[in-house]
Amino acid sequence: MTDLIYYYSAHSAFAYLGSARVMALCAQHNLTLVHRPIPLSPVVEAQGSLPFAKRTQAHVDYFFGREIERWAELREVPVVPFRPTYHDADYALAAGMILALGDRVAPVDAMAHAILQAHWRDDADLSDAPTLRALAEGLGHDPDTLLARAQSPDVSATYRANADAALHAGVMGSPTYVLGTEMFYGQDRLEMLERACAQPFTPTRWVNPPVETT
Repeated sequence: MTDLIYYYSAHSAFAYLGSARVMALCAQHNLTLVHRPIPLSPVVEAQGSLPFAKRTQAHVDYFFGREIERWAELREVPVVPFRPTYHDADYALAAGMILALGDRVAPVDAMAHAILQAHWRDDADLSDAPTLRALAEGLGHDPDTLLARAQSPDVSATYRANADAALHAGVMGSPTYVLGTEMFYGQDRLEMLERACAQPFTPTRWVNPPVETT
C-alpha cells in the first residue's frame, strides 16, 4: 500500500470537514493514511501566516465562518454554528491520544475522527481529560492506559518531530496531504488528490522568482 501523509491539528475545522472523505478515499485507492498531528500555530506562522487574532474580521468571517458552513453542507457533515467555545484551549493532550495509538490503521483513524467530531459537532473541550477519557472508552480503549501514554515523553517527542517534519515539508495549514512528492493543502483539494491517485499530475515545471524578505 502507498502512504498518504496527513498533517493536521486535532482541533482543525477543515481537517474535520475532510476527515470521513479522506478515509473513504484511502480505502478506495488502497492508501495507508499516516497521521501526523501537529501544533498548528507554530507551523503556519513559520510559513508567514498571521495569527488568528491578527487577521481581519472579514477574513475570519469568510474563511472561518461561511466557508465552514458551506463545506459542511456540501460534505454533509454536522457542525456547530459558531467558533467552538474552547477552541483556544491547549489541544496537545488530544493530539497525544491519537499518537498514543500509533500513526496508522483503523483505531488511529477512528480516534482522530472522533476527536475532530467532538470538537466541531459537540463543542467539546479538547483539553479536558474527562472528555477525552469518554471518547477513548466509547471507542473501546482503556482510557487510563491511553491517557498515560498520551502524556508520555515518547509521544511528546513524536508531536515535536511532526511539527519539525511539517516545517521541513513546507506545510502551510491543516489539513495537508502528501502523496509521494505532491502536496495538497486543504480538504478542498481532496478531489485533486483523488485524481492524482488515479492519474498522477504532470510533474511541475513552474519557476518563480525568489521571494524578497525583509
